[in-house]
Amino acid sequence: MFKYLLILLFPLLLFANLTYKSNYNKELTLLESFDIEPSFIYDPIMNDMRNSRTTLKKHKQFFKAMKDAYLFIPAIKNILAKYDIPQEFLYLAMAESNFRTRAYSHKRASGMWQFMPKTGKLYHLHIDEYVDERRDLIKSTEAAAKYLTNLHKRFGKWYLAAIAYNCGGGKLSRAIKKAGSDSLSVLLNPHKKYIPRESRFYIRKIVALALIGTDEQFLLSSEYGYLLNRANAYPISTVKLPGGESLTRVAKLIDLPVSELKKLNRHLKYDFVPPYAKHYDIYIPYIKLADFKQKYHEKSIRNIYKVYKVRRGDNLSKIAKKFGVAYRVIMDFNRLKNSRLRLKQKLIIPIPSNKKIAKINSRFYYMVKKGDSLGSISKSFKVSIRNIKSQNHLKKSMIKIGDRLKIYE
Repeated sequence: MFKYLLILLFPLLLFANLTYKSNYNKELTLLESFDIEPSFIYDPIMNDMRNSRTTLKKHKQFFKAMKDAYLFIPAIKNILAKYDIPQEFLYLAMAESNFRTRAYSHKRASGMWQFMPKTGKLYHLHIDEYVDERRDLIKSTEAAAKYLTNLHKRFGKWYLAAIAYNCGGGKLSRAIKKAGSDSLSVLLNPHKKYIPRESRFYIRKIVALALIGTDEQFLLSSEYGYLLNRANAYPISTVKLPGGESLTRVAKLIDLPVSELKKLNRHLKYDFVPPYAKHYDIYIPYIKLADFKQKYHEKSIRNIYKVYKVRRGDNLSKIAKKFGVAYRVIMDFNRLKNSRLRLKQKLIIPIPSNKKIAKINSRFYYMVKKGDSLGSISKSFKVSIRNIKSQNHLKKSMIKIGDRLKIYE
């Protein structure tokens, strides 16, 4: 009886063994892509992270991030491939921000790849009143790829590039010199503390996420198996818009919810592209590209936004306050070199033409009034001065009437 039972079970046991070997080989290949030794597959802390992600709560968080980023992932993979960076570095972005382009840290790091302002500008990411390209899913990924490439050239191994991305190249160089080795097992020594605790957990987190994300058996056994194909089915396209063009108008023309269009263009701080740009790139789903080419046509911004005729007693600050728009934005839209106005002068106010007043949601923005200071605003909203300066990229505490301040991220 046992003999016959063994004959029946043998194919199943053989299949299970082959599946195990296949998964194990894939795991070793993944480690190799990071230049990590095979023995790291048994690292207890990394495996605890990996196993914790399969609990119901963490399981949902992981797949929610994957689901929310289904439009981004093909673009990220293409850019990584362009720079010969292992595809598994996709999970560095997941470790940094869960693929959230709006992610913002208390240290002022922003975007999917969590660039600090100084590093972002070093890699040509523009930050001003209208845009923060650290949140641009394409430009920030290009910048991250260049940064990682430079770190790899400097340190020679991909796991070192990932660690340096987290703690900085200078700190990692000093750690390697102190340790007398760049071996991962040496640098992760919890007693010697060659690299910061955050960095010791950071590299493990990336590997753990990559192992989960490339485990086809795990994905197929979950309710999210469809993501294996869906992630490659909805790429995005880049289109050019003239300065000042409204996202709401574009969304209507291509029959796309404006919330979806804004989700792809978190780098834009307003509903419109920068008024100073001759043309500016925005992103739309590839499936909407044909509609865009067929239906989009440039339209004078005078026909998109409200045109206001200057009255007696008006000044830019007063007009800005009336319509809930920063006076600097009004100046840029109308290409004003100074704040002097003429009676009956026509000004373009970037709010929908059919609305008389566009109120700014005070939960997120505040318009500076006469007598205000950063101290009084800080006290009123119970937010630190440092936080307000960080959110609005203010180097000094000087503010002017009509300034539009972001209060919450």
